[in-house]
Amino acid sequence: MYSWEGVTRMSRRFVNQLEDGENVEEVFLVTDKQLRSNKNGNPYVQVELRDRSGQIIGRFWNAGESIFRGFDSGDFLLIKGKAQLFQGTMQIILSHLERMDTQKVELTDFLPHTEHDVTKLLERLRASLLKISNPHLRALAECYLMDADFMHGLCRAPAGVRVHHAYIGGLLEHLVTMTDVAERILPLYPDVDRDLVVIGVFLHDSGKIVELTYERAFGYSDEGQLIGHINIGVEMLTAKSAQVPDLTGEPFPRELLLRLKHLILSHHGTLEHGSPKVPMTPEAVALHAIDNLDTRIQICVREIKDDRGSSSWTPYNQALQRRLYKGGSSGTSDGSTPSDNY
Repeated sequence: MYSWEGVTRMSRRFVNQLEDGENVEEVFLVTDKQLRSNKNGNPYVQVELRDRSGQIIGRFWNAGESIFRGFDSGDFLLIKGKAQLFQGTMQIILSHLERMDTQKVELTDFLPHTEHDVTKLLERLRASLLKISNPHLRALAECYLMDADFMHGLCRAPAGVRVHHAYIGGLLEHLVTMTDVAERILPLYPDVDRDLVVIGVFLHDSGKIVELTYERAFGYSDEGQLIGHINIGVEMLTAKSAQVPDLTGEPFPRELLLRLKHLILSHHGTLEHGSPKVPMTPEAVALHAIDNLDTRIQICVREIKDDRGSSSWTPYNQALQRRLYKGGSSGTSDGSTPSDNY
């Protein structure tokens, strides 16, 4: 229950509930805003709105700078408009918007959360890490697990702002799924070091805890913009490895540290995808493959699940660079073929 201007609302209409042609009067979180011009040169405001169920684009035609400057990303807006299905994607044509006081909204309505129990996810991850047999790697894992601030961030951070696992707890869910995949396939490859792959999974995106912001809206911190999660992760590893001798009584092996840094630096797989180095050890190749598998399957499943168009195909997905087949008929109800949008 929430209210504005003396009007009490018992429930809200979430993004995933909106229907074509529906009049909308609701509060949303702004995650992006742009001032654009249409083909005739007339200005309009485009906003990306979200609640915990998803995000939607709102367009305010014939709106200029005065409206554009009246709010910022991260603000809550009361909007009025009409939902409209356009090329398989729901949008809102706006007729009114005004900034809302944070005290008048229920914050839990606006950031999506993992559907899994975070406590159980953490228990599964911890159990896999504590099975590491190498004493230096196990002590390193314990240094991270004992860091309350790091673990709090790990349980809350998304794995991305919009591409994959973009919800509270998404990073932890991503790590647990990757660990489960690793535990199942590594027995097929006895020459690949299980301990290195498992801790590589744990550490490969650790920098996202600092890179991303996720208190009111998903975005990038100053460190994230300037340094990036790969470099942040390596810095964190250097600091944590220096703490390991306090637990083991021995220096952390230099070559082992090099291998761990390489896992973080190469996990995107290719230079054009942001890796400073390509994978050059069996463990790095395995880590990249597992990361890519979980990321892409999660994107595919989400795209199909969230698409509300009547076509047998989803709209073109930029991250995957393709449309996805949803099934249901031998063709597409919009008359196009999958190649039409490439």
